[in-house]
Amino acid sequence: MARIAVVGAGMGALAAAARLATAGHRVTVYERTGTHGGALRRYRRDGFAFDTGPGLLHLPAVWRDLFLKTGRQPLEECVPLHRVDPAAEHRFADGTVVRLPGLSRGGVRQALDAALGPGTGDRWAALLDRARESWERTRRPLLEEPLTPDPGRRAAAAAGHWPPARRSLRPAAWRRRRPPSLAAVARDELRDPRLAALLGSVVSAYGVDPGTAPAHAAVLAYVEETFGSWYPEGGMRALADAVHRRCLDRGVRFVFGAEATGVLERDGRASGVQLADGRREPADHVVWGAPGLGAPARGTGRCTLLLALRGPRPADTAHRTVLHSGNPDPDPDGGPRAPRTVTVLRPDDPALRPDDGHEAVVLSAPVPAPGPGPGPGPGPEDWAAFGERMLDAAEAAGLRLRARIRWRELRTPADVARETGMPGGLVPPPALAGGGGAWLAAPNTGRLPGAYRVGGLAHPGGGLAHAGMSGAMAAGLITEGPHWRGSS
Repeated sequence: MARIAVVGAGMGALAAAARLATAGHRVTVYERTGTHGGALRRYRRDGFAFDTGPGLLHLPAVWRDLFLKTGRQPLEECVPLHRVDPAAEHRFADGTVVRLPGLSRGGVRQALDAALGPGTGDRWAALLDRARESWERTRRPLLEEPLTPDPGRRAAAAAGHWPPARRSLRPAAWRRRRPPSLAAVARDELRDPRLAALLGSVVSAYGVDPGTAPAHAAVLAYVEETFGSWYPEGGMRALADAVHRRCLDRGVRFVFGAEATGVLERDGRASGVQLADGRREPADHVVWGAPGLGAPARGTGRCTLLLALRGPRPADTAHRTVLHSGNPDPDPDGGPRAPRTVTVLRPDDPALRPDDGHEAVVLSAPVPAPGPGPGPGPGPEDWAAFGERMLDAAEAAGLRLRARIRWRELRTPADVARETGMPGGLVPPPALAGGGGAWLAAPNTGRLPGAYRVGGLAHPGGGLAHAGMSGAMAAGLITEGPHWRGSS
């Protein structure tokens, strides 16, 4: 039985802690803040409650597996999951509205043809068919196997071949250039700016810029359409609470208000953690799940507006509505100007509102990563103006939220950075194949033997499901040894 120190109480760290404690190890979690869950936080006021991080769950099998492997109660007995249907409603600046059904490829085709014109559903399906091929070729090295500093392992994970279209829409000269970005593929092959914007909005939610991401990023849309979008009863924070309870049930010890500043070394391997207050906590293995001092290489920020509304939630309201304004991209140097897309989350969940005469709504939009320049960056007035533009987009789309506002709370990347420690408040993207390995996260093994990484900055990258996978990888490497290559 080994002593294991886990740094941070984010979802990847909790996943590792629960698995390691189930395997019989003595696990202690050191968290610099006073709570667990990482980005899955909750803002409460006047009987309203809001999730301030991810609003939906994708690939729930990752968390079902965690609960299966760590106890008798399955996930759904601890926190019921509800499939979101329609998966999303998209509203465009020209007045077009399309509702995409959940877990129905045929239904998606029909909805796209009806809203955007005949043939759009087939073009969308053809692109996602190729995304499925890419998913099947890369799933094991990208999602199921740990990444180590070994160049061969890194090359295998980075390798990504985007399957060519059966009848390419690009001239041969274009095909001979370097692999196109996702935005270029969408523009060239979807042949409808609205359909391209729809694809871009899916990947943008993961901290991915379609203009720089490899075409492989289309797998994110494939995963959502194939495995669905899910909502935990009580909100996403309820999932974090359930995982925390599972850790406690397995005997994990939590020390809150304890910031770790480094990994201790003895005889060339990790021997514990150094805390900010001077304490040195010994351990046989260290699992590092905190962001650390370095900023992620990629990712975007997110601005969020929490709205406490008077009046009940209108009937037939979609859980998720994506507003496409047609605005240009925000200016990466001068701060956010206007949102290109705004996602509106309106869960029908009594746990989030004081009574049925009110509604809790979350608006969010991606914003550029902080620039490297010496300027101060966007100030409070800039962010307040950006929040107003998010509301303007909702009004232009006909959602009629402004007149119902009882109060509002604006959250910027600076708030995320303060609460989670993530530099710049960025949303780290998931690992993607292609791009010469530029879209891979840090290896799961650390600089020292006995040290491991989990969370959004570790392989397989950002995203709630990916964080859970990183926890499984660290636990597998510790319990099974350095040659463990994931579950078959």
